[in-house]
Amino acid sequence: MTTPYNIPATQHQFEFEIKRSQFICYAAHADHREAAENFIRTIRELHPQARHVCWAYIAGAPNTTIMSMSDDGEPSGTAGRPMLKILQYSGLGEIAVAVVRYFGGIKLGTGGLQRAYSDAVSGVLEELPLKLKVPREHIEFCYDYALESIVRHVLSRYDIDGEQLNYNEQVSISLQIASTQLDAFTTELTNHCSGAIEIQIKDKV
Repeated sequence: MTTPYNIPATQHQFEFEIKRSQFICYAAHADHREAAENFIRTIRELHPQARHVCWAYIAGAPNTTIMSMSDDGEPSGTAGRPMLKILQYSGLGEIAVAVVRYFGGIKLGTGGLQRAYSDAVSGVLEELPLKLKVPREHIEFCYDYALESIVRHVLSRYDIDGEQLNYNEQVSISLQIASTQLDAFTTELTNHCSGAIEIQIKDKV
């Protein structure tokens, strides 16, 4: 996915109680699988006495295949799957959620569990601070000093970030450009500079 999408700005939590069972849902930013798993491990360490710590995550853009879930001892399909469904419908990316359950002695049944874990995630998402993630490409190119004003003019028209310059025999520049603008930027810069610049795409940011 190259279009912008929302991600968690900070960690957030939401708590409620159903039939004496306490549910605590945590949500956090997780831009890759290791970050999600570290978050889940941290929540487990915070609640060593909890009966269950169920979780789900989407560790990338909303349409990534890097996602997972766990019922953590609850009946199959009653926790992780409903939690992941809420995340998928939310349109958010780079997010991990963990729901801690302290069992209160009254069974909720499979339908009750599904609703409880879904409500836990919905609750934490309602007030979760968000920020916009703009997928970017890291690019580099060099140009002669005579082209400086042309390059500056073209750059001013695009969404760029992290610009780094190095002045030697030529000017070397490294920057991050919004992925959706890369093709237009490459075409415009090449045309304005009569093909004198070759852009190297390094990686996605």
